[in-house]
Amino acid sequence: MLAQQLTEGLIRVLERPDLRVIAGTRRISLSPDLPEPFRVTDRGDVLLGSACLGNGTHSAFYLRHALELAHLLDIAPHQPVMAALCAARTAALFHGLDVTCDAAPDGVVAVAATPAALPTWIDIMAADHLPPPDRLHDVWQAIAPCQPAPATLPDIHDVHARLGPLWAWTGPTETLMAMGGDARLSIDPTTGLNHYGCSHRPRPWAVTFASSTASSLSERGFAGAEAARLRLIAAALSDPQTDVPATLTAEIHDGIGRHFGLRGDEGIILAPSGTDCELYALALAALAPGGRAVSNILIAPEETGSGVPLAARGCHFANDTALGHMVPKGHLIAGFPDDTQVIDLPMRDARGQQIPLAQVDADCLRVARAELARGRHILLHRLDLSKTGLLAPQMETLDTLVATAPAGQVDVVVDACQTRLDPMRVRDYLDRGWMVMVTGSKFFTGPPFCGAVLLPAPVMARLSGRLPAGLAQYTHQAAWPVGQARTVLPAGHNIGLLLRWHAALAEMAALADVPRATVTQRLRTFLSAARDAITHNPDLCLLPPYAPRRRPLADAWDDAATILSFFVRAHDAGDTFRPLALAQARRLYAWLNTDLSTVIPARDADERRLAALLCHVGQPVPLAHPALDGALAGALRISAGARLVSGEPSHDGMDSRRRMERETRDVRRVVDKISLILRHWPTIAAHDPHPTYMPHHLEQG
Repeated sequence: MLAQQLTEGLIRVLERPDLRVIAGTRRISLSPDLPEPFRVTDRGDVLLGSACLGNGTHSAFYLRHALELAHLLDIAPHQPVMAALCAARTAALFHGLDVTCDAAPDGVVAVAATPAALPTWIDIMAADHLPPPDRLHDVWQAIAPCQPAPATLPDIHDVHARLGPLWAWTGPTETLMAMGGDARLSIDPTTGLNHYGCSHRPRPWAVTFASSTASSLSERGFAGAEAARLRLIAAALSDPQTDVPATLTAEIHDGIGRHFGLRGDEGIILAPSGTDCELYALALAALAPGGRAVSNILIAPEETGSGVPLAARGCHFANDTALGHMVPKGHLIAGFPDDTQVIDLPMRDARGQQIPLAQVDADCLRVARAELARGRHILLHRLDLSKTGLLAPQMETLDTLVATAPAGQVDVVVDACQTRLDPMRVRDYLDRGWMVMVTGSKFFTGPPFCGAVLLPAPVMARLSGRLPAGLAQYTHQAAWPVGQARTVLPAGHNIGLLLRWHAALAEMAALADVPRATVTQRLRTFLSAARDAITHNPDLCLLPPYAPRRRPLADAWDDAATILSFFVRAHDAGDTFRPLALAQARRLYAWLNTDLSTVIPARDADERRLAALLCHVGQPVPLAHPALDGALAGALRISAGARLVSGEPSHDGMDSRRRMERETRDVRRVVDKISLILRHWPTIAAHDPHPTYMPHHLEQG
């Protein structure tokens, strides 16, 4: 019986979505008599020894090590020592993440055979700094028996020197994708998730409608990033002179350009986030002919990124940058003018109600014309869309302003960081000479922190100028189009950003393969079911869905509200509807993403399964509400993303009808879990459980 349990445990490890993607078609077999934990054969097969039959975390570690070594030996068969040491580092970093993600919940005791001790070199190879040559020699001695045949160790000092340039970006995909952003990408050791409640490895057991905030990777996205990572390490091992990061960057530019129909005289700036995009747009507006001071007009900044108002003034918007520099948040970035003025135009009033579009448009014209009269350059935002799906100002208003302003004195930048719009809309914006900010991390459901600014030809011409010197703390030359302006920036590449964009490109390509009419039909089917689920639950109050006003377009899907925002009744509100205050909404948001099966006294198996379900929705948006006497409520969001349309590998075997039925059933389960949490709020609050990467029944497995 014990042997059967151990074998089933190994099978569960082999079926993990991240390891399944990495393994691909490689042949893996069990060899219990093997003296080593594993061995890679000369044919590239993987044999797993008895050490893989016990503890699940140990099994995953050895399997990940074996797969990495097999891949690297395929890539660089004449570099067995380098391949082995790189594989060991990847396995060591993977182990750190895996312990975080797979820690058993409090009170759960797993019964298994006593596992063999893990290698003592894990901490050595997981260190931030390259170990000295003698430690590398010891590690090699320990891992050499796992190679297809004994290999002669070359000069260890030469190996040490060659490993130096690779050390910082040798590791598993999920580790590298957390680089080159900011602290919000780091994995919280208590949850196995990042600040956004999502993971850089696939999490198919979670119900995810969080594309208005951020999404965990699908197997498709993970595979796209993994393929790019292997190309990086392949070049480093076999041909160090090849600039693969430059090739990966060019492929991202090509992929984004194809999707949005960019032309040869237009360009793309890659950015870690939408807030970085705002900083770049300001820098380009300051390079406009005439050298005028910039008045930056933001629409509904409270419904965009929290750092946007600071970036809009040319200030550091966090304490650290994507390139790892510590900076004084709120201080002006070197080289940005100190006379930039930021003007905020809200789209909601003090009661949280949407301000009529006609008033928003009138305010835009009034403010912009006043700033033009002062001789200032205007950078006016069109918000397409906000966190709750709002769009403003209207096209007619922008066209009127541009047509009546002095030539070249108005820049329009479209904040389309949600990217909930048809590529033909983006093409229209570029034709008007407007910059467009997009991301691969919202509607497209790529990993968080992959953004871009699309540049029309007139703005591209400004790259003969000089960017602010302080941008060197934020971005590399390679992220910008060729031009004199970028020479102030450092050489190099943001490896994490490249991998995140390759994950996003995989999702973009999958969506592009779906006929436009089918995209529209699937989104509208889901959104109708989601609206019904919200409106028929007395614990919820749907904010009036805002259908964006757009010009007619055949088979358009982007004129529908794809973000559904709603208030949740406070658990102690009684018969009246008083929404959860922001702090309580944030607790609910976290508990939805938590397995509550060990906390809630479930009445039956169905309720226990509902309590265990991990539900990831959009983070609460702070909004005013008349019932809270000036305090802010938190509006949660259920959003339709690209993956809802294109599916994902975990849906294999389902036809489109069954898959959409599953999605609509899942949205009803999210709503049901909200009500379940409200019924048991005091009990859950007493435990205050934290989100988890996977539900407890999988952790115990």
